[in-house]
Amino acid sequence: MKKYIAEFIGTAVLVTFGCGTAMLVGCSADNGTGYLLTALAFGLSIVAMAYSIGNISGCHVNPAVSLGVLLTGGMSMKDFIGYVIAQILGALFGSAVLECIFYNGGVTDTTGALGANGLAGVSGSAGTGFLVELILTFVFVMAVLGVTSSKAGHGSFGGLVIGLSLTFVHILGIGLTGTSVNPARSIGPAVVSAIAGNAEPMGCLWVFILAPLAGGALAAFVYKFLESGKE
Repeated sequence: MKKYIAEFIGTAVLVTFGCGTAMLVGCSADNGTGYLLTALAFGLSIVAMAYSIGNISGCHVNPAVSLGVLLTGGMSMKDFIGYVIAQILGALFGSAVLECIFYNGGVTDTTGALGANGLAGVSGSAGTGFLVELILTFVFVMAVLGVTSSKAGHGSFGGLVIGLSLTFVHILGIGLTGTSVNPARSIGPAVVSAIAGNAEPMGCLWVFILAPLAGGALAAFVYKFLESGKE
């Protein structure tokens, strides 16, 4: 149970600080400062949580990462289900916190939907958005699997590498899809925003659920193949 609580907390922090920063400073590619601050907020959230809860749950805070770990034999199906439920609940809680701060507190939300992902940067194309999210997630989950491998020997630097990797994929993806690479991170803001009536970002939500999961699964298969071929 403590592992699931840790995943709940970690995902809530990721959504609160990552999406909250996007809401506060904006994430338009035309505004470089806000763009980079948003990317850093997501990455540094992972760094902070990795060194806080990493020794408890592994700090997945992302169903796509958990799927990658499951498919590489790093966790049981029972734990996978528990992790995903905890992650989604954490994302919903973090989004509710943002709803209270911004909409109930009168602070301007520059994203209009609690930092929910969208397809505006790819001209509304679900296919292009799916491809972008699949590639971004593949790169991120490959980095996670590599740095957390018992053979890697990265030790205490693992959390920093994972956080920087998340920042890395955000720098490309924010202007395209807002960068999900995390179904829970996308579900939370979309659902809470829709319930609150601030926006209706649910139409393309399936892209930000299925594409990261596909990218995570692909990363797991490729990583297993590459690792098994090492001499």
